[in-house]
This record gives sequence, structure tokens and C-alpha cells, in this order.
Amino acid sequence: MIIRPGLTNAVWTKSHRSNGGDNCLEVAFVDGVVALRDSKDIGHPDAQILVLSHDDYQAFVGGIQDGQPGLLP
Repeated sequence: MIIRPGLTNAVWTKSHRSNGGDNCLEVAFVDGVVALRDSKDIGHPDAQILVLSHDDYQAFVGGIQDGQPGLLP
């Protein structure tokens, strides 16, 4: 199923490790899904947003936390 969440009121968060920069991945939990965007693209009309299910997001983050090879350079 394809879900297109309304992102107008999304609350975007970036890692505290970003030090407030604009080269970050931001995440928003909205309408039962997880949306990801590149902070450099904010306000750009052609910006792409990746939308994942909560389960898929948790699996990816869990793999990173576990040190799974190939998820980080």
C-alpha cells in the first residue's frame, strides 16, 4: 500500500550530532509512517522525501545500532 502522508504540520527532527548544520537527515513521525528528508532540500519544490513504515524504520535503525556491515560507510 502506498501512503502519502500530509507533511504540512510534520515536526522534523535531526540528530543532536548534526550540531545544527544543514547537511543532515531529518525524520518526522506522521500519519502512522516515518518520513525522511535531506535538510539541504528544505523548501525546494523538487525535494524528495522517503516514506517508510515504522517497522521498516525500526529494522534499519536496529541494524545500524547492531553494527550491521554495509549500512554505514
